[in-house]
Amino acid sequence: MFDGVEEQDWVAPVEVLSLAGRASGGALTTTMVTTGRPATVTCSYGTRVEVARGWSPHEADVLVVPGGGYADQAGPGVRRLIADQQFLRRLAAADVLHVGICTGVMVLSAAGLTRGRNATTHTAARADLAAQGATVVNARVVDDGDLVTGGGITSGLDVALWLAERFLGARVTQRVETILEYERRGTVWRA
Repeated sequence: MFDGVEEQDWVAPVEVLSLAGRASGGALTTTMVTTGRPATVTCSYGTRVEVARGWSPHEADVLVVPGGGYADQAGPGVRRLIADQQFLRRLAAADVLHVGICTGVMVLSAAGLTRGRNATTHTAARADLAAQGATVVNARVVDDGDLVTGGGITSGLDVALWLAERFLGARVTQRVETILEYERRGTVWRA
């Protein structure tokens, strides 16, 4: 979580993964974190969220990086994360499943995690992703092993449902889809 984060990019994964955790009897837990210290984060449309924890690379198996603010070079959003070399080094060194939603993928790219890899991002950032060495796949969700990426803003729903299926199976995931009254769109592109 960071100032300028797109609401839908993080709300959808938190909702889906939290429901999957409940549906699986706690086999999965979800924690919102900031890039540094606990803080109040102001999202792209003004929603304010208290985030009680800072990110520690050793406390998670999966890290979901949402997007937001990519088009605004000077404002809050992913551009500030991309400029934070210390954070990018921590991100690149983390032994986690790296997951990017929308332009959060561009943060993973800035950390060198998409170079030579199959990935997708928001349509407005795909040319930049390709220029940074990724093999851009025109898909809503791309699973390249230890890197999972999602396209535009609402793809966070589909990415999180894919993660639930990948780790907890189809039965739990179908239950979550039923509760949300949402069916995944498209096929997950897998390497």
